Amino acid sequence: MIFHETVFGPIHSRRLGTSLGVNLMPNDGKLCSFDCVYCEAGLNSQGVGRDGIPARHTVHRALDARLRLLQADGETLDSITFSGNGEPTLHPDFKAIVEDVIRLRDRYFPAAAVTVLSNATMAHKPDVAAALRLVDNNVLKLDSAVARTLRLVNRPVSHDVNPEAIINNLKSFAGQCVVQTMLLRGTVNGEPIDNTTEAEVNALIEALSVIRPRQVQLYSIDRRPPLDTLQVVSRGEIEAISARLSAAGHNVQVN
Repeated sequence: MIFHETVFGPIHSRRLGTSLGVNLMPNDGKLCSFDCVYCEAGLNSQGVGRDGIPARHTVHRALDARLRLLQADGETLDSITFSGNGEPTLHPDFKAIVEDVIRLRDRYFPAAAVTVLSNATMAHKPDVAAALRLVDNNVLKLDSAVARTLRLVNRPVSHDVNPEAIINNLKSFAGQCVVQTMLLRGTVNGEPIDNTTEAEVNALIEALSVIRPRQVQLYSIDRRPPLDTLQVVSRGEIEAISARLSAAGHNVQVN
């Protein structure tokens, strides 16, 4: 599902309520530092399209117009959320755009949160890290702390990305982040994957003990994924994993 607008929605999010999306990636393709097998925007193989990434002034103009309209219509808004067709922190003006969005939020919907959904691969960059510290919800992905599973599920574009690098990036926020974990099982190119096993959960708990996030969000596949060899993890199984994480001292939300 490709988003064909720079600003889209509002949509109802399981985790964020009424959310207005901000897509910093192309409107006619996908650009991401991961190629997750479950991504609702599809796989990177579809290409980046021809439109390119939107300029900072384009984002500002589109968001200002949409927020003004929503305010005039008496709508409510819980979150302005950076998401869309890839990894938002790849945008070269990410920090400046975040600052623009915060100013617009304060003008039109001061009670709304500003949220970034990120895979944390760019969080080692000072400008990106500084921008993520400005937002209300710095939501960072950690689907597995096991190298083989991360490679099969998230399929990072760079060979330098591994669980240790992601965990170190998350740790640097000193608790000022939310860790989001997609639970799933199935096969990828004939190889079995399952990040709900005892070994996987133990590795996740160990990683979270280092990261110390303010919240952990657990969820499973909600929309049809690009690969039909993936399976949804049941609510009961997710809640059992949640109980283990809670027992280890973490604030867990099941979605």
